[in-house]
Amino acid sequence: MKRVLVMGVSPGVGKSTFAKKLGKKLDLEVHHLDSLYWQPGWTERDNDSFRELQEHIVKKDSWIIDGNYSNSYDIRVKRADTIIYLELPLIVCVYRVIKRRIVYARKTREDMAKGCPEKVDWSFFTFILTTYRERQKKMRNRFKKLKNDEDCKVFMLMNRKDIENYIQNL
Repeated sequence: MKRVLVMGVSPGVGKSTFAKKLGKKLDLEVHHLDSLYWQPGWTERDNDSFRELQEHIVKKDSWIIDGNYSNSYDIRVKRADTIIYLELPLIVCVYRVIKRRIVYARKTREDMAKGCPEKVDWSFFTFILTTYRERQKKMRNRFKKLKNDEDCKVFMLMNRKDIENYIQNL
C-alpha cells in the first residue's frame, strides 16, 4: 500500500480526515484534490493544469490522494495500488458539512487551498442533497468492478465502525 486513493460518496463523508490519519499511520504524503483544484478566492483551476498537477503527483513512488473529481479519475486510478471508498448515510454527511462550516467559519481548512475560507453556500448543500443517491450507485458499481483487479486492492468502508477499524487494524 504505497499509492492510495481515498474517495467517498459525498462531501462530509470524511475523506480528508481519513486520508490524514492513514498518511500518519503509513508515513505517506497526503495530497488533497480540493487544495489542488481551488485557487485563492474560490477560483477554479483550469482542467489542464489540474490534471497536470495530478500527473506529477502520481509519478512518485508513494502518495495518498483524497477527493473524487471524476473528470481526472483516470489519472489517479491507473497508478493506484489501493482504493479506499468511504460511504456514510446522507444525513451524516450533511451534518458534518454543516458542522465544518460552523467550526471553520471564515477560516481556511488545512486540506483546502490558501485563500478559500469556509462559507455557507446553499448551492453546495443542494448539490449534496440532490446527487447523493446517483453518486452512491455510480461509485458502488465502479468499485465493485475493480474488486477483481489484481493490481489494485479496493476497500469499501460502509459505516463508521468499518472506517475506524480499518485504520486501527493496519
